Amino acid sequence: MVLRSRLIDRLNEGKQRKLTLISASPGFGKTTLVSEWLAGCGRPAAWLSLDEGDNDAARFLTYLFAALQNIGANVGEGVFGLLQSPQPPSIESILTLLLNEMTTIPSPSILVLDDYHVIDATPVQEAVSFLVERLPVQMHLVMITRKDPHLPLARLRARGQLNELRVADLRFTSIEAAGFLNEAMGLSLSPEDISRLETRTEGWIAGLQLAAISMQGHNDTKGFIDSFTGSHRHVMDYLMEEVLRQQPESIQLFLLRTSVLDRMSGSLCDAVTRRSAQHSRMKGTLAASSSLPPAFTTASGQEVLEYLEQSNLFLVPLDNERRWYRYHHLFADLLRQRLHQHSAASAGDEGWDVGELHMHASVWYEKNGLEIEAFQHAVTANDVPRAVRLMEGGGMPLHFRGGVTPVMSWLESLPAATLNANPSLLVMHASALLFVSQTTGVEQKLQAAEAALQDAVLDDNNKNLIGHIASVRATIAVSQHQADTIIAESKRALAFLHPNNLPVRSAAAWTLGYAYQLKGERAAAKKAYSDALAVSQTIGHYIIRIMATLGLGNLQESENQLDQAFQTYRQVLELAGDPPMPVFCEAYLGLARICCEWNDLEAAEQHLQQSMRLARQIEHTDRLVTCEIFQSKLMLAKGDLARAFSILIKAGQFVRRHSFVYRMPDISDAQVLVSLRMGNMAAAAEWVEAYGLPFSPVSAARVHLAQGNTAAALALLEPWRQQVEAKGWEDERLKTMVLQTVALFAHGEKNEALRLLGETLKLAEPGGFVRLFVDEGLPMARLISEASAHGIMRDYTAKLLAVFEAEQTHHGLQSEPLRAQPLIEPLSARELNVLRLIAEGLSNLEISERLFLALSTVKGHNRIIFDKLQVQRRTEAVARARELGLL
Repeated sequence: MVLRSRLIDRLNEGKQRKLTLISASPGFGKTTLVSEWLAGCGRPAAWLSLDEGDNDAARFLTYLFAALQNIGANVGEGVFGLLQSPQPPSIESILTLLLNEMTTIPSPSILVLDDYHVIDATPVQEAVSFLVERLPVQMHLVMITRKDPHLPLARLRARGQLNELRVADLRFTSIEAAGFLNEAMGLSLSPEDISRLETRTEGWIAGLQLAAISMQGHNDTKGFIDSFTGSHRHVMDYLMEEVLRQQPESIQLFLLRTSVLDRMSGSLCDAVTRRSAQHSRMKGTLAASSSLPPAFTTASGQEVLEYLEQSNLFLVPLDNERRWYRYHHLFADLLRQRLHQHSAASAGDEGWDVGELHMHASVWYEKNGLEIEAFQHAVTANDVPRAVRLMEGGGMPLHFRGGVTPVMSWLESLPAATLNANPSLLVMHASALLFVSQTTGVEQKLQAAEAALQDAVLDDNNKNLIGHIASVRATIAVSQHQADTIIAESKRALAFLHPNNLPVRSAAAWTLGYAYQLKGERAAAKKAYSDALAVSQTIGHYIIRIMATLGLGNLQESENQLDQAFQTYRQVLELAGDPPMPVFCEAYLGLARICCEWNDLEAAEQHLQQSMRLARQIEHTDRLVTCEIFQSKLMLAKGDLARAFSILIKAGQFVRRHSFVYRMPDISDAQVLVSLRMGNMAAAAEWVEAYGLPFSPVSAARVHLAQGNTAAALALLEPWRQQVEAKGWEDERLKTMVLQTVALFAHGEKNEALRLLGETLKLAEPGGFVRLFVDEGLPMARLISEASAHGIMRDYTAKLLAVFEAEQTHHGLQSEPLRAQPLIEPLSARELNVLRLIAEGLSNLEISERLFLALSTVKGHNRIIFDKLQVQRRTEAVARARELGLL
């Protein structure tokens, strides 16, 4: 089409604004205008042609990301994995990440949303509005639509951010009409004929194009123009008939039969028209037209599409490679109308069954891995068994793979009688409802499916369906943390599911592991997670692989295998994109916990912030509460009591507001720690009374210790230790033993405390535990010092004493010496450790390696030790220390 400089200038001027809106009724050349402009504007562009299916937010975002990669190779790549999350994040969260990536595009770029009028889903409209409001300065959005979008247009106009082209702007002028008709369309019309035709069409571009195509077969141009009148609808109908009538019959057949397709490729057209098998049998095929290839009867679908494009027969290319096309929407509407008329008049004739054409398309799409399109054509063909099979997806339901909108639309359109007669449809409907977080009606559909199955033969298919019902119920129970129900339904699912239904079986194995973990049955949880992981790795089930691996990492933590757990979480993050999906918040939180325990508080803070950022993207979950409870512990380790307290207050409010009351015992345990550190024993006691027992005897024992009632503390800790040992809860066992040593020491049983501390250190040392001891404060520091003095695990105790000393310096730990010393200025814990290693005969270099200190630091400790002991040499220092009982 001829470039219209006035409109091109308007578009170029509008590049500096945020949005160009091109809004007009059909046939005004909106898409063509933008295509011509982009060809010469000098900016990279991403083009997204929309259709009805893009009202599915997940599908819309997927295609948006793909389009944007034309202007930035990595734009949207990291965000894409978010859409596969078992608990998808909010659209705003995804778009925020996308906008951050768009800001990295180095040069000014253009994003085109074509046919935006087909979008009527509120989530997608809100997503686009969010995108427009926050669009990076280097990105210009062009929206092509038949009606004004749901956007704050008035505000954008007031801010000078909106460039608008409407019907009055898009109408051809007489000069533009002359250029189009005589130059682009190859006519030789007089100025008078052009003026009359332009007046009759009122500059409507589609009318001019249709008229020009029709006039190519008329000798009486004046008579044609004289008869060319009426409203747009009548003109369109008349010209469409004229266009079709003047095409060879073979072209008419191709156009009508391929009109069932929203988008076309050469091989897809071959499949639908059955050209390879049936074209030679087409009744009355005309191949002698001078404008057709000589061997048109054997031409491929791609060759026909290229011919249609060259002939300006309303074919719109969808990519630069000319692989995919679509018909002009108005042309497609007419073709489909004509197809149905022919189908009704030619019932039983080969090639005119509309349902059969859709079936051919469905088969082609399935063979080419496009299951959603295959499903849609099967639905249109009213082939319920095929639609059901495609929807079920061989165990991986279609609504889990971006097809939730067409699946839900079809299921909701089916009459109750059809649904009740097909229990598999009821189960899939329940599963799809659950996927979009609509629990209302799910159980009702499951019960209806069970009722339909009561009198059915219990064959493999029906058994598999019973298993799927149980899996859906297990998933509902997971969201409600109902361990017993999860176990019962998961076991039932595994018992009934077909052995080949690996996707659902792996999901059931994972839910089973989750339930066992909730109940504290860790060995059973480990087996279930391992089973789920093995199956998911076999079939490439990405999400279950992640979830099962995370579960195993949690169990490794609970077994005090911190090194293994750390590596497991790192392996999980290797599967993450950039940015990672929200589910990866669990891996980051696991790394934060381990780094904190290893006393790498800065690394713990970094991992925690990553976890919290991802957790906030997950709707309707308590994961953020878990992060905040740990955050309070981290703040305690940093000595920030006020912040630890405020975090827990906020977490408690969130829990009550969202009815996550089952998390209150965890908050109570954290509140006890904070209250005791703040010296508020009354508050700590109140928390224990409200939530502590029987949930956490350890918290109750802490309160007894703070109150000076060591006997009561020991009375709680010993039976609790025996209980957790019997259950194999290694983490709880270790925590209990640590507190027991403190309680025994405070109770006056120093020897027993040291004996138990020795056992505890042996259990803790392989995992590199630090905060477990240091968080107990000065009483544990004294015990560690005594243990070191008795030669108990000196390397490990030296490491712990070094941390205690740092705590004393930086966080206000009580400054009294860790051991009574007959010196005017006592040796610090670190200096005592250096002195002991000197006595063992280690060199300064060996001491630095043993204590992880710089060589200069060791030498500095030597000088301080010599000064305090009033000696000059190493041998004198050792002798003096022995005299004073320090060694």
